Amino acid sequence: MKRATIILTIALMLAAIVQPQPVSACTNFLITRGASVDGSTMITYAADSHVLYGELYFTPAGRYAPGTMLDVYEWDTGTYLGQIAQAPVTYTAVGNINEHQVAIGETTWGGRSELHDPEAKVDYGSLMYLALQRAKTAREAIEVMTTLVAEYGYYSSGETFSISDPNEVWIMDMIGKGPGNTGAVWVARLVPDGYISAHANAARIRQFPQNDPETLFAPDTISFARDKGWFDGDDADFNFAETYSPPDYGANRFCDARVWCMFNRARPSEMLPTDWVTGQDGAEPLPLWIKPDEKLTVADVLGYMRDHFEGTELDMTTDIGAGPYELPYRWRPLVWKADDKMYFNERATSTQQTGFSFLAQGRSWLPDPIGGILWFSVDDAFSTVYFPVYCGITEVPHNFAVGTGSWTEFSWDSAFWVFNWVSNYAYLRYNVMIKDIQVVQQQLEGKYMAEVAEVDLAAAALYQQAPKLARDYLTRYSVDTGDALVKRWKQLGEDLLFRYLDGNTKDELGNVTHTGYPESWYQKLAEATGSKLEMIQLAPEKEAAEKAEAEAQAQREGIRSAIYTLLESRGIAADDAAKEKIDTTEDLEKLGMALVNAATAEDAAHLVPEGPSAPADTH
Repeated sequence: MKRATIILTIALMLAAIVQPQPVSACTNFLITRGASVDGSTMITYAADSHVLYGELYFTPAGRYAPGTMLDVYEWDTGTYLGQIAQAPVTYTAVGNINEHQVAIGETTWGGRSELHDPEAKVDYGSLMYLALQRAKTAREAIEVMTTLVAEYGYYSSGETFSISDPNEVWIMDMIGKGPGNTGAVWVARLVPDGYISAHANAARIRQFPQNDPETLFAPDTISFARDKGWFDGDDADFNFAETYSPPDYGANRFCDARVWCMFNRARPSEMLPTDWVTGQDGAEPLPLWIKPDEKLTVADVLGYMRDHFEGTELDMTTDIGAGPYELPYRWRPLVWKADDKMYFNERATSTQQTGFSFLAQGRSWLPDPIGGILWFSVDDAFSTVYFPVYCGITEVPHNFAVGTGSWTEFSWDSAFWVFNWVSNYAYLRYNVMIKDIQVVQQQLEGKYMAEVAEVDLAAAALYQQAPKLARDYLTRYSVDTGDALVKRWKQLGEDLLFRYLDGNTKDELGNVTHTGYPESWYQKLAEATGSKLEMIQLAPEKEAAEKAEAEAQAQREGIRSAIYTLLESRGIAADDAAKEKIDTTEDLEKLGMALVNAATAEDAAHLVPEGPSAPADTH
């Protein structure tokens, strides 16, 4: 029995055992069927952590004898939590989607610290992956998750979960009940068809209907708060978010700001004000869901995942922190102190510390193994590439698989390390190199999105013959695509290193251009340093310069005199404007050209050529 338990544990929690790391700052977007162009459901998840190694988990289906027990380890830390009963039948899970197109994501919001139960046996990460192995629909996943915490307790702090299948998309807030109170309080709401929702490390469900089949909640969600003295109003006025996660400015600014931005991207016709995210007194909280102006595509939603507040008052590319190359990232800590005041950096959806992220797509018109696609990536969403992983596959690409590299072991075989190598080099001259990255990124993602329709057709035809043939075909496609992607990205990194070595820009022949910094940055640098970096002349240099200038001035006067003499001999009069142009031109080369032109010109208006002349850099 002990040997069997160990094998089962590895199948479920290998990722946590190999590299347990916390995931506490994430973003999820939720798209219903009626809000998507093709009628698919979509949820996204960015697993953001400075110590999370991004990889694609794979857990095969299984059958187990009655009485089989399963060891549970906390996903964040690898801490052993205890044993729970194994299900008699489990389903294959690829990352955060299973073979029935059920997908789950989460974001952590913490909440009341006294509600952590150190004796509980199930954490939020285990809840997600256990539910994926045990549920065929989103509603079943909610039942699995809530039943597990009711029986074994909830170990983690407050969480919001995104739970989807090909037909429905749900959002659920959950927090434990503290030591001595096994279970959790929670509310789950079905996102109305045609609407979208989002959450980003802040509790989202406030008041909720209590006699509605599309709203589910723990029976003691309100009474538990009453017993604790946290609520004494009418049940209809109960606010889950404010009761179990009291408001604070960080939750508004760092967390709900990401929701605010996504909502405004999707519904620009009715822009939400920034009052809530900027902490204005009396501001209205963000709505739980909105209806977008236009139905959304996979590409649209991936675009929302790549946001840095561009074009808004929170834009991270425009303040001094972005540096000369408009870098939309800020190195941590998030909050910092200067002159006895506390300051902060904005926290955007796309961030440098993403371990992995995905868009899970459920398509009800296709058989499950074909209908579910996990658009998967590792590292920073803005500079990564999402590739399609079908939910019916039987293995994952080697470069993304658990065990190919680790947080403490760099490997060129590892997708995580290859993508981080490229992005971290690009951070040095971001607005220059990101353009090269985006060219390849768009080529690849465009190719994948075009291929999916063809792969769907081929797989559907094979599925009618034998489902296994379809699974084998989809496996080969997803594996080959992932492995080829990493190979191409490594080549991109080599190209970037060659082209932008040492702060220069090289062409394909190796010819170097010193592009320097943007003019705006030179201005800021001059203002910040005063006379410290100002070029001065030594006494001998000054004497030589004065002598050279005197000689040059004599040459200028001689050329100007020659121009006027030549014009007069040809009977051409120079008006005031022409004289001013000639008399104020200091460039000897231009004056010489003006003298040449004076020999043939019909008037004096355009003798001096336009355009600047810049001195050569000899240092």
